[in-house]
Amino acid sequence: MNSTQMKSIIEGLLFVSGDEGIDVKQIVKVLEQDEKLIIDVLKNMKSDYEKKKRGIQILELAGSYQFTTRSEHAPYFQRLAHSPSRATLSQAALETLAIIAYKQPITRVEIEDIRGVKSDRAIHTLVVKGLVQGVGRAESLGRPILYGTTKQFLDYFGINSLKDLPDQDTFENHDNLEEETKKLLEKMGLQQMTMNDLE
Repeated sequence: MNSTQMKSIIEGLLFVSGDEGIDVKQIVKVLEQDEKLIIDVLKNMKSDYEKKKRGIQILELAGSYQFTTRSEHAPYFQRLAHSPSRATLSQAALETLAIIAYKQPITRVEIEDIRGVKSDRAIHTLVVKGLVQGVGRAESLGRPILYGTTKQFLDYFGINSLKDLPDQDTFENHDNLEEETKKLLEKMGLQQMTMNDLE
């Protein structure tokens, strides 16, 4: 395997690992390469992203590597989050919010197992809007982030605690999660949540 192939694969691994990141040992195991070589490639990639002033960078945090955006671009991300076309929560975000509300604390991987699709973006949207937050770390491999709802979630839905959520037994058909989410929102008296409602 040449250096270009290795960088390409590592880039993909960083992308799919999302905000949980991936550590060197995991990369070594996947690529079946020497640890020192992997560390050198990661350092080279970090340096390359920095020199070219790319929109994303590789960050090493608590022994794991992950993609992050550049902090100096934060004002542009805020504009995107507050633009009218981004005001409503997508169906994916609503489904993810319902899953977190009922199953918390829950990891991204567990959410994706229920939804059957990647949920990084939906989770990020919910975190940015203050409806969910990291509430700890799981004891499993890689210590993934556990997500739970916030006080703002309770305030928005006008409930005092999670015990006030509609009975979960009513919503057990994971084959049609979109329909179940609509039913949940109707029971809570909410048709569609907008960013303006949260301000």
